[in-house]
Amino acid sequence: MLNLSQREAAELIESSDIKFVRLAFCDVFGVQKNISVQASELERAFEQGIAFDASSIAGFRDPSHSDLFLFPDPATLTLLPWRPSRGGVARFFCEIRNPDGTPFSADCRRFLADTEQLFASHGLRCDIGAECEFYLFKLDENGNPTDIPLDRAGYFDIAPADGGENVRREICQTLETMGIQPERSHHEQGPGQNEIDFRYSNALSAADHVITFKQVVSTVAARNGLWASFAPKPIADEAGNGFHINCSITQADIRAAANESLFQSFMAGVLAHTPEMTAVLNPLESSYARFGKEKAPNRVSWSPSNRSQLIRIPAADVSHQRMELRSPDASANPYLAFALVMRAGLDGILRNLTPPPPCNENLLDAPAAIAENYPALPSDLNAAKAIMAESAFMKQSLPAHLFAAYTE
Repeated sequence: MLNLSQREAAELIESSDIKFVRLAFCDVFGVQKNISVQASELERAFEQGIAFDASSIAGFRDPSHSDLFLFPDPATLTLLPWRPSRGGVARFFCEIRNPDGTPFSADCRRFLADTEQLFASHGLRCDIGAECEFYLFKLDENGNPTDIPLDRAGYFDIAPADGGENVRREICQTLETMGIQPERSHHEQGPGQNEIDFRYSNALSAADHVITFKQVVSTVAARNGLWASFAPKPIADEAGNGFHINCSITQADIRAAANESLFQSFMAGVLAHTPEMTAVLNPLESSYARFGKEKAPNRVSWSPSNRSQLIRIPAADVSHQRMELRSPDASANPYLAFALVMRAGLDGILRNLTPPPPCNENLLDAPAAIAENYPALPSDLNAAKAIMAESAFMKQSLPAHLFAAYTE
């Protein structure tokens, strides 16, 4: 994304021979939607918004109150490199507003932006880096998805066993063209499973990048005669797709890791509230088949390095220290996931919480007598919804529209 002003965005659209503009947004579950308009309509979109019927968008409105408006955010302009270079296509992420111009309460992107402002009001900034795993599957002779993985390779394997090497390279090159900086890519634990990590950024940009990443992965996979799955557990007896969330906190331009108590309180807040957030972080029934297997935690615990824990503190110098939340899966809405993790951490800071002692056990294989000393995450989606429904933190944090979408 190019981080342009409204005038600069309009000029680039014209000079790049862009003919179609996609106005993108997400439903409450993080599924990207869009409306395409002619480039000649862009000025009207900036000034008046583009109306759309929200009655069929998950978690939005019923048919009796269906009109909403999309206002493109000029800073999010990106040109879609897989579309024609002449008469091309551009995309903006949009703010969603009511007919009277007020923000729409179920606009998840706006909710994350408001959370960033809340952080700023306390002199804090949260930078986020996401790790999003996915599987590549073959298509049948009719072009329909199958459950046959692209390869049978394992963790960090190389070509020719790793059949996804060229696909990952193409994904990384496409992301770079779109202004997103990949840092590393590799074959993951499951057959046909891959991971691409990209550079951390402010929370809103990080969530935008996740949505773009999923679109790029799916597009490049299709171009290579494959289909990509971000489902939590695409193959029952293989590793699930995680969505690890790495957070670093800055206070007055100084990493909070240098202020150990602030960093610890942020982590304590996330530990305290993760069971209540789990219905959002793991929103599908199949999400819970992933817990407790292949390094996916199912207990509330933390460790400086142990990958079986809910939170891990990766080895790094103080200037790069971060916490890694390991329970979310790739079906989560990144805007809501990032916002809730930030609000949970902020609650820990404001209440000066302290985390429990670190756990050095492998809780995925530990005897019950040891594992039961640590609170369990919800075992299924109904249990997660029930915990969320009773949570004062979640009721206070989420707009009513969003709270209802995840508890009903």
